[in-house]
Amino acid sequence: MREGIHPVYQEVIMLDVSSGYKFLTGSTKSSNEKMEWEDGNSYPVIRVETSSASHPFFTGKMRNAEIGGRVDRFNQKYGKKD
Repeated sequence: MREGIHPVYQEVIMLDVSSGYKFLTGSTKSSNEKMEWEDGNSYPVIRVETSSASHPFFTGKMRNAEIGGRVDRFNQKYGKKD
């Protein structure tokens, strides 16, 4: 590998903000926020919106079902008033 052209690969903590689930993994993404892990070391924290702990495919239940799609949002914003 050539020197100086590859991003730094390091261990980071991925934190699911919707469920509070966190796991340690490797990534080239970094963060200024740090958190102490179970092994006593501090690692950068990457906040994610969805992980296996909150994704409907893995949990078997829908989340945010009351929030509609694009058409529903358009109709709410610009739709006719009855």
